[in-house]
Amino acid sequence: MTFTIEEIATALGAEAVGDLSFVIKGAAEPVDAAADDLALAMSAKYGEALALGQARAAILWEDADWAGMGLDAAIFTGRPRMAMSSLTSMLDPGQGFAPGIHPSAVIDPTAHLAPDVSVGPLCVIGAGVRIGAGSVIGPHCTIGTDATLGEHAYLREMVSIGARVQIGDRFIAQPGARIGADGFSFVTPEVSGAENVRKTLGDQGDAKAQSWVRIHSLGAVEIGDDVECGANCTVDNGTIRNTRIGSGTKLDNLVHVGHNTRVGTDCLLCGQVGISGSVDIGNNVILGGQVGVVDNIFIGDNVIAAGGTKILSNAPAGRVMMGYPAIKMETHTEIYKAQRRLPRLARDVAALQKAVFKAEAKD
Repeated sequence: MTFTIEEIATALGAEAVGDLSFVIKGAAEPVDAAADDLALAMSAKYGEALALGQARAAILWEDADWAGMGLDAAIFTGRPRMAMSSLTSMLDPGQGFAPGIHPSAVIDPTAHLAPDVSVGPLCVIGAGVRIGAGSVIGPHCTIGTDATLGEHAYLREMVSIGARVQIGDRFIAQPGARIGADGFSFVTPEVSGAENVRKTLGDQGDAKAQSWVRIHSLGAVEIGDDVECGANCTVDNGTIRNTRIGSGTKLDNLVHVGHNTRVGTDCLLCGQVGISGSVDIGNNVILGGQVGVVDNIFIGDNVIAAGGTKILSNAPAGRVMMGYPAIKMETHTEIYKAQRRLPRLARDVAALQKAVFKAEAKD
């Protein structure tokens, strides 16, 4: 695929100068750019790197001296990462999945696929499945009985969608995503040590060792529009009610969403986030990498939790959190600063003790 500077600027809604007919074949970082690449130098800190590459055209920060940099053309943007969204969409060559239905796919005769749906090799599509127009089902995918995918779904390799899962439009699932596994729900015939510890915060009581009995998942998973699930991401079925993921929410690689959990709209759950069962998460929540969330709590709208945070109690709307257990970020920062001063404080205390002991010995 090739595009002119004018075509790219129009798609980005950005200003372009110089030779607008200049054709580019790809995008590159400034130092790696070839003559037919569009160099991505969206900040002044990348200006010097342009001279190290061969780029003749670049996306630049506002008011950059493009002519002084020896460029033939330039595009100016005030919001670089937003520009990246449109640019990468234009230049993405895709995975090369072929149109049509591969002869090795197994599709139940009661499934309903829109006429233009693409189904890759070795897929299995169950009874009563409905797949909307423009959808692409990559190789080795499995879609269970009575599941529904809206229009323009895009499933990469080896994605599995469980029975009765309901998914909206423009869903994207990266390789190995698993939607609709049974929840992790088990119980013992009598009160267990874990239950006693939960009540007492430390004492197992006189609970005896027992075998675990499975609680089946009667619920499914509901996913809104414009949701993306990363590679090896898992979303479990609800026990009775459905697990829900709101529209616009993005789940990174290796994110786990437990049974009965409800995630609001436009949330970001970053890599290795683990959410226990029956958690209610509001809208526009951001959980950094490796955040852990205990079960049966709520997280309010617009909460942001830094990477590695462990949320063990309810989080009010708008709270910025950090640490284990999670506390306000500014409080955690003060504690961290105090911890760094502890060795010096310990030395000072030791010196004071030594001085006091010497004074007492003289007396």
